[in-house]
Amino acid sequence: MDFITLSKWIKKENGRLEKDHGRYSDQDKQIFACAIKLGEEFGELCQEVLFHSSLQRKSKMNKFKEENLSGEFADVLITTLLLAQEMNIDIEKALEDKIKKIDKRYEK
Repeated sequence: MDFITLSKWIKKENGRLEKDHGRYSDQDKQIFACAIKLGEEFGELCQEVLFHSSLQRKSKMNKFKEENLSGEFADVLITTLLLAQEMNIDIEKALEDKIKKIDKRYEK
């Protein structure tokens, strides 16, 4: 999937979420809700990493399915992009700028 297609899908998904769940009239509350959701998704990713590395408690290991790991990575990325959109961040430019900055570290 290219970035333009992903960006269009994120806008579409944001519209569906607003339709299904509504949105806070207070922009700060909306942003906080998105940030909390990102924390939730990151926690789920961390749990799957523990499963993948066989570091999760034995009583939880029977819930592990290898295919869940990639889905949790996708959830974190999607939720991050939804939060960036909510905060009017041009994520494509932010990524380009960050990549340039990182590359400069290695130009010595």
